[in-house]
Amino acid sequence: MKAVILAAGKGRRMLPLTLTIPKPLLRIGNKTILDHIFDAFPEEIDQVIIVVGYLKKKIQQHLGIKYQGRTIRYVVQDILDGSATALLCCQDFFLPKEKFLLVYGDELPTHEEFVDCLQHQYSWLCSPSHDPRQSGIAMLSNDQQILEVIEKPENPVSNLSAAGIMVVDSYIFNYKLIQHRNGEYYLTSLMNQFVADHKVHAVLGSARPSFISPDEVEKLHSQYL
Repeated sequence: MKAVILAAGKGRRMLPLTLTIPKPLLRIGNKTILDHIFDAFPEEIDQVIIVVGYLKKKIQQHLGIKYQGRTIRYVVQDILDGSATALLCCQDFFLPKEKFLLVYGDELPTHEEFVDCLQHQYSWLCSPSHDPRQSGIAMLSNDQQILEVIEKPENPVSNLSAAGIMVVDSYIFNYKLIQHRNGEYYLTSLMNQFVADHKVHAVLGSARPSFISPDEVEKLHSQYL
């Protein structure tokens, strides 16, 4: 089974760390974020497609063409205008209706979260957010199906954030991009069209902060001095 990791962005909220290091290669503990993702992958993930852009050579040098026994392929996002356009760069790698795992390159998932997501035909990991206005907030039905996700709402209806782990299929490439009011094309715009046509189960995961404080940035920065 294939997994797609979206790892092209500049990581502006993590400056100054990301001036010379792409966000997916920042270290949490003694491992990079990408290493945390690869360590958490279940066994059925045997191919990984990584969308790169900002400081792409450093990611390519870190992973090579095979990493932890998994084949690696790279796709370059030339214009960094959002996660939705990043995903659309990958469509040539998939057959019609092919199911795959989709992960943001700054996620810190657990193995159990991946396993839980893959137990459903389609799924989206959801977690409590400390700042819902900076997250994509999920609206659920009574049977835990996702009805809609509102990206960075001005007036959040809950604190349940749609995190960066999804199980979808290649039908997602059929939808049109929708530009957010801030100019970016968020993956949420594609996923909302996908959930309108498919039953996507909300898998509840651990809390994930939607921002990092200046003190936390300084603490991380000290690891690179």
